Amino acid sequence: MTPRPTVIDCDPGTDDAIALWLALASPELDVRLVTAVGGNVGLEHTLPNARAIVALAGKQVPVVGGADRPLLGRFEDAAHVHGDNGLAGVVLPEGPPAAPGLAADAIRDLLRAAAPRSVTLIGLGPATNLGLALATEPALAGRVAEIVLMTGAVGEGNATPSAEFNAWNDPEALAIVLGAGAPVTLATLEVTGQALCTPAHIAALREAGQGACLTAAARIWERVKPSRRSGGRGHEQHDACAVAWAVAPHLFRQVSVLAEVDCGPGIGRGRTAIDRWRRGGRGAEAVLLETLEAEAFFALLIARLAALP
Repeated sequence: MTPRPTVIDCDPGTDDAIALWLALASPELDVRLVTAVGGNVGLEHTLPNARAIVALAGKQVPVVGGADRPLLGRFEDAAHVHGDNGLAGVVLPEGPPAAPGLAADAIRDLLRAAAPRSVTLIGLGPATNLGLALATEPALAGRVAEIVLMTGAVGEGNATPSAEFNAWNDPEALAIVLGAGAPVTLATLEVTGQALCTPAHIAALREAGQGACLTAAARIWERVKPSRRSGGRGHEQHDACAVAWAVAPHLFRQVSVLAEVDCGPGIGRGRTAIDRWRRGGRGAEAVLLETLEAEAFFALLIARLAALP
């Protein structure tokens, strides 16, 4: 299999760290660029976190900083979930300096040099960087093979009753990405909630080896509080689901839908409207990931992380 050219846009974030290591350890993906956005914590943390995560994996992938706030409105983080530094208090060795420039420019540069329908864009945070890149040069959507987003919810959100955090943080950017014309796949809260990391998974990760990335991942998992949504049984590996789809799509069941996001100012802001039945004929074509083979997912995740330094 020829590795697919891939861009990872992220806001590390505890689950972003695990997702990034999964992507960097997967031969199916040729990760050519990592971009950081403010989200789970501010850009002053997400950018150095991304640099450190890539460096700990022993990879020389350029990491570029991007937007520190949404296109409209006020930035709000999720430090109450991810800790003040974004990694649940785990401190990684500092990585090399960030590559010069801005994320949206770096994404456009990479797409301009790419063949048509060749690049996979994986968005693990608010869609601001991706939205800026595609809004300012729309024709570049033709270079994209697929956009995979960890965003949205079919039902109740986790940031508000209506909205999932990434979608709520910058719905205008998400609307741009959904409408760009490239194929989109959505990993919403319904499927990421099936990737529930339990004490048994943490123990399995500990037993898989003593590499630096594996050890750091276990320390992060141990420090993340169980989620209320799971009834205290564990915490969800949201972002790794998006990477797992790009790496092992056979682990998922999916359905074709229409999707749009509420950009209004009220209580519904950031809500993703998913229409399986195309009743209103509105929204962008998307693939919705519905179910996940959870134990196979964790087996893949642990095996891939164990292969890193």
